[in-house]
Amino acid sequence: MWIDGKGVAHPLGDTAVSRMRQREGAFRVLPAPSHVVFMRYTGEDGRRDAEDGAVVRMTGEIIGPGVMGDILSLLAQSGWRGELLVEDGVHSRSIFFESGNILAGRTTCDDERLGTILFRYGHIDEEQMASILARVAHGERFGAAAVALGFVTQEQVYNCLAKQVEEITFQCTMVSDGTYAFLEGFEEAKIPWRRAMSAFGVLMESVARLDEIRFFRARIPAGTYIPERLVGVEKVEKDLREMFAMIDGRRSVDELGRSTGLGEFEATKQIYRLAQAGHVAITAPRFRGGVSEVIDTANAILRRVHEEADLAGRGTVLRTAIASFAQGRFARLIVDAGPYEDGTFASRKVASNAASVAGEAGAYAYTADMLHDYASFALFSLGSSLGEEAERRLSHEVEPLLARLRPATSSSQLIKIVVDDG
Repeated sequence: MWIDGKGVAHPLGDTAVSRMRQREGAFRVLPAPSHVVFMRYTGEDGRRDAEDGAVVRMTGEIIGPGVMGDILSLLAQSGWRGELLVEDGVHSRSIFFESGNILAGRTTCDDERLGTILFRYGHIDEEQMASILARVAHGERFGAAAVALGFVTQEQVYNCLAKQVEEITFQCTMVSDGTYAFLEGFEEAKIPWRRAMSAFGVLMESVARLDEIRFFRARIPAGTYIPERLVGVEKVEKDLREMFAMIDGRRSVDELGRSTGLGEFEATKQIYRLAQAGHVAITAPRFRGGVSEVIDTANAILRRVHEEADLAGRGTVLRTAIASFAQGRFARLIVDAGPYEDGTFASRKVASNAASVAGEAGAYAYTADMLHDYASFALFSLGSSLGEEAERRLSHEVEPLLARLRPATSSSQLIKIVVDDG
């Protein structure tokens, strides 16, 4: 917003215009610090009435992950009745409090909805999910539809409702940039169901999970990574043998969480312990399309990097830097395969070269490792040519693709060392 010298507010940009349109009507500008504008709807009469919306008992900015832990702790101890609303600019989450308990949660994030929770804990599969959603489209609640179809029991739905509250609360503590507001009171109709849980207990679970997940991510960057067994079952601690037996070198941590019914977090915890003990190795996510999909992913990154350089008139400089970097180490992988003018490679030829160098068994890990380094250098070279801001912006855009190529285990590094040493 831009507020001019006459006190008139002008929205700047489509996002601001959209948000203001959603708030058409008369607002009262409340006293606030000079760098903050705080308004609430009052209607034409200018008075705060019950029909104008809930009283904002507390609100503020979120400036980093974990900040909401203090707010949740206060609400757990206060005994206030109301709705904690957390916004991050993309998703909106609500947690309903009463007498130190959390009664329910709501979310706009698909990953935190009840159906996804049931799926993640292995209670339903993708086909059953589709059947349930067909009934939900006609107004039926997800849990009721799942029970009516015979896919789950009432007890399973009840337990997963608690898991959903824990997930929503945890994701609120993870928000690093956004706003929160505690609205006094709430209408019962806003609560999809009631299950009183100790707010303090849910908070402690979220805080512990936040600390542990940061710890686990050093070895298991995401739930899509795949554990592989390195030892016999007789060397594994008894409480980890069930999980160890399920590891087949194909299923990811998330998939193992569904297969065992433990969910991603508990599965991550157990697999981390196995990795720490040297019983399993953690490998980067595999593409269903094999080596060809690895190459296509790298090509997508390289195409964007070259487009950005060409738009800035620095394409020749970028290509010269990359060509110099690629000499020697990458020669056997990319021989007779490019790169083309747009920076990409011939997928079939690269795949053939990789199989010749690393063998059929090692081609996947070798290609992913090499092309990760190649694409990373291309991004670095773009930054050297156009500046850190351009590199940072494009890196953020292509990071989901680059992460899929990134090595995450000593096994892929071992392949690299063997190949590079001939």
